[in-house]
Amino acid sequence: MSEVIFREAVQADLPAVLDLLADDVLGRTRDVGEVDATYEKAFADVTADPRNHLVVAEFCGELVGCMQLTYIPGLGRHGSERLLVESVRVRSDQRGRGLGGQMMSWAIDQARQRGCGLVQLTTDKSRHDAHRFYLGLGFVASHEGMKLSL
Repeated sequence: MSEVIFREAVQADLPAVLDLLADDVLGRTRDVGEVDATYEKAFADVTADPRNHLVVAEFCGELVGCMQLTYIPGLGRHGSERLLVESVRVRSDQRGRGLGGQMMSWAIDQARQRGCGLVQLTTDKSRHDAHRFYLGLGFVASHEGMKLSL
């Protein structure tokens, strides 16, 4: 998949991004896949924030992946920013072709260019394939994450 283009998502991409989020075992239970006012507002909020980047992967003119990159300032690690990678999705018919690795390599390169001291992500405990994937990229399961749904 050498011809993949990574770019910021635009409003016209929103339906395809929502389809990607819903095309997932966990996403099916929490993402409806249809554009509504709530998703439109969330998209506007994310794209208006200079520390947030909703990135899409395009191959042969079609959206085949997406991820959200959030740069977090902090005092730890001598005041360096960290990159939080979330909502990584590869379209189901494109999985297993190396796109996920290309997406993560691109995101890590963006963090390096920005001078980040760390790239972090969370992955659901039930996503065993994702765990193997991220470990294979050099990520280390160094922390135990917790969430509180509201």
